[in-house]
Amino acid sequence: MDSWRAAAACQEVDPDLFFPVGLGSPALAQAEEAKEVCRRCPVRRQCLNAALAEPQPPAGVWGGLTEAERRSLRRRSGREATAGR
Repeated sequence: MDSWRAAAACQEVDPDLFFPVGLGSPALAQAEEAKEVCRRCPVRRQCLNAALAEPQPPAGVWGGLTEAERRSLRRRSGREATAGR
């Protein structure tokens, strides 16, 4: 297990919070609640980097971003890397 995880703010919260189901208002509200936990997390960057390093993107909120937000970040990063060549 990654050493940073022990310092994560989510250790104090029900893990289900970080895995909203669906795309409706309740799921969006749940994702926002999870992101609020992430905003106060001292290892948010490490968490996000771990999620981005996975070949298969993990489900749920990691490092303050949803799966869709992380996919978008990856696409932007890929385009920027390509444009810089």
